[in-house]
Amino acid sequence: MNVKMVDVTGKDVVFREAVAEGRIKLRRETISLVRSGGIEKGDVFSIAKVAAIMAVKKTSEIIPLTHPIPITHVDVDMEAGEDNIYVRVTVRTNAQTGVEMEALTGVAASLLTVWDLVKKYEKNDAGQYPTTEISSIKVVSKVKA
Repeated sequence: MNVKMVDVTGKDVVFREAVAEGRIKLRRETISLVRSGGIEKGDVFSIAKVAAIMAVKKTSEIIPLTHPIPITHVDVDMEAGEDNIYVRVTVRTNAQTGVEMEALTGVAASLLTVWDLVKKYEKNDAGQYPTTEISSIKVVSKVKA
């Protein structure tokens, strides 16, 4: 097996930014509870934003061949639609490699946290999640200046 971390030693330290997004589909009743602050575990947006920030900072510990890099900024935007919650994470650094994986990891952790916070309200009578779905996680932009 050939596994190695890419050598970025000779690369210049430059400004880098990546933006990633994704969404989680939820029951309309669950969205209503999120909006009204009725989720038993707490404020969904606040908790999910903190989860995203923590995940961004821990990306190199989660994804084996990513480089530990200094994160200089993380911004997490969340919005509740009719039947989904949308998350967008922006990550910035001055480093030798990009922050796409950090932004993606932040989005994924945020959406998984939402699922954990609302799972009680998403289960059907059989204890399953027939409509809950995380989707469309992608990098929407990256900058290297």
